[in-house]
Amino acid sequence: MLADPEGNEFCVTGPGNKFLADCGFIGALACDGSQEVGYFWSAALGWPLVWDQDQETVIRSPRGGPKITWGGPPLMPKRGKNRLHFDLAPALQDDRAVGAPFASSAASQARAPSRGFGPDVGEPG
Repeated sequence: MLADPEGNEFCVTGPGNKFLADCGFIGALACDGSQEVGYFWSAALGWPLVWDQDQETVIRSPRGGPKITWGGPPLMPKRGKNRLHFDLAPALQDDRAVGAPFASSAASQARAPSRGFGPDVGEPG
């Protein structure tokens, strides 16, 4: 386990790791969150669950790339703003359609939209 200058932890995984095979240089973004958060993002993004075991979930784009993981309990106590958040860049040009996948999900309005193309998305619930 290593840390950047601000103390944010990161792992460097050995070459024989099969879980991160074919992910590229950044293998996974490890998030603190429940199994329900993994289910939420899987449904909202349309990305399949590639791991769902012991309250741990992992999703990955159908086009490949890094995985996004949620380690399940025990969760770290939330102190202030989350250091990791997702900025979504939609391929759609219709501003009204951008939030459509989230409107029928457990997404909540975390704050006023910041970039003018749809709601910022917080954790469910």
